[in-house]
Formats: sequence, structure tokens, C-alpha cells
Amino acid sequence: MQRRTEPRGKSGVLPSPDSIDMRRTALLLDVDGTLLDIAATPAGVVVSPTLRSNLSDLLAQSGGAVALVSGRTIDTLDRLFAPLKAPAIGGHGAEMRPSAQEPALKRRPVSITDPLRRRLHALADIDPRLLVEDKLHSIALHYRLVLQQEAFLKQEVTRLVTAEGADNMEILFGKAVIEIKPKLFNKGSAVSALMTYPPFAGRIPLFIGDDTTDESVFAILPDLAGRGYSVGRTMTGADGTFASPQAVRSWLARLSTHAGRAL
Repeated sequence: MQRRTEPRGKSGVLPSPDSIDMRRTALLLDVDGTLLDIAATPAGVVVSPTLRSNLSDLLAQSGGAVALVSGRTIDTLDRLFAPLKAPAIGGHGAEMRPSAQEPALKRRPVSITDPLRRRLHALADIDPRLLVEDKLHSIALHYRLVLQQEAFLKQEVTRLVTAEGADNMEILFGKAVIEIKPKLFNKGSAVSALMTYPPFAGRIPLFIGDDTTDESVFAILPDLAGRGYSVGRTMTGADGTFASPQAVRSWLARLSTHAGRAL
């Protein structure tokens, strides 16, 4: 791998769309909180026709080197963005699809044990507004509608995982969500693997992400000579920060227009 040697950009400095050659760039995009505004529930997010169109244009202009990098499963991403189908990393790295024309690859999947899964699901009994999202290879507890339970949930999830003796599990605290997943994989290791497949191989990765689960990608970008940008807040390893998902979508719209002219 080639390690980037030039200085990191200052926080808040974003790349101009006309400075990016999509024929040499691999565009890697987190979904919730980056492309899409966070909703009260995972099912409540909205993918606009304009966003689908811009992503479709960028896929064509880049020769297929645009990937969604998400905690959601690839099947869920396909339903969410339909009829658009893109290369993707799903389940925080448990799944990978280098090409939209190929089936998803399972990356050494490790499942949460059934007893721990049942105990995590049972937490929904605390309050009907607490949503347990089971993604097979990980479980997310969404408490956006019951923020007063945050401290208790963090303590209880930590207790359950510790009591299980699940040394191979990790707990990630995000934006009104707690993720429990195996340590064996993460978004960063999956991005490193994706960058060895065509059409991503040999390109410069440009990643945009917003939350705790994206930190592993920011961490490996220097080894790939890539750049990363956070959304809504400054994050360690980010070269700049978009103000919001709307700002990301507007930037992608400008990028798709510029890239189309450059062809």
C-alpha cells in the first residue's frame, strides 16, 4: 500500500468538485447520517429521486467505482435505493459487493450468539419506543425516541456483553444508537479489501462518513493514499467537514455535473 505523505487538509476544507477526476477516484459513501438524514426509525429514511439519479450518473462516470459503506445489510441497501444498485459494503464490513453485477461476498461472518441475541432483543421490553434492529451479523439498539434511557441502555448493554464473556464482540456508541458487533470485521478492513478489486484497485479513495462506525475507515485512509471527510462534526482523521447530509447531497450533485462535462 502507498502511504500518503502530503499534509492533511485543515478541518472544514472541502474538495472542489472540479478538482476530482472520477476516472481515478473511488467514491466511498456512508449512508445514514451522511447521504441520508437521520430519521426517528431506520425505516423512516428518505432516498430522493435526485440522489438516486446523481449516484447513478457518478457510477457511470467512474466506471462503477462508487460504493455504499453501511451498517445496513446489502439487501436492505438495494431495497432502499431501488432501482439503483451499487457496489456496497454492508453489515459494518460483514458483506462486500465489489460490483453491482456480482453477488455479495460474506467476509468471514461471525454471528452474535443466540443467548446474547435474545437478551439484547429483550431490552425492547423497557419501552415500546426503543427499536432493536437485528442485522444478522450485528444488532443496533435505536433510542432516538427514548433518549432518557441512554445511560441505562449503555450500562445494560455493556453488562450483557461482559456477562456473556463475548471477548470477540465490541460495542459502538453512535448517534442515539448502540451497535453490538463482532470485532473480526469493520468498515475499515472491508474498505481495504474492496480497494483490491476492480474497478476500485489503483484508484484514490475518497470517503465520507459521520459516526463512530466510520472511524475505522478514517484510520486506514493514509495507507491507501486516500482522503476522508466527516459530516456534522470534526472527526479524527478527517480532512474536512460537511455541515450536514444535505450539504453532502448538494456536493454530489455538483460533482456529477462536473464529472459528466469532463468525460
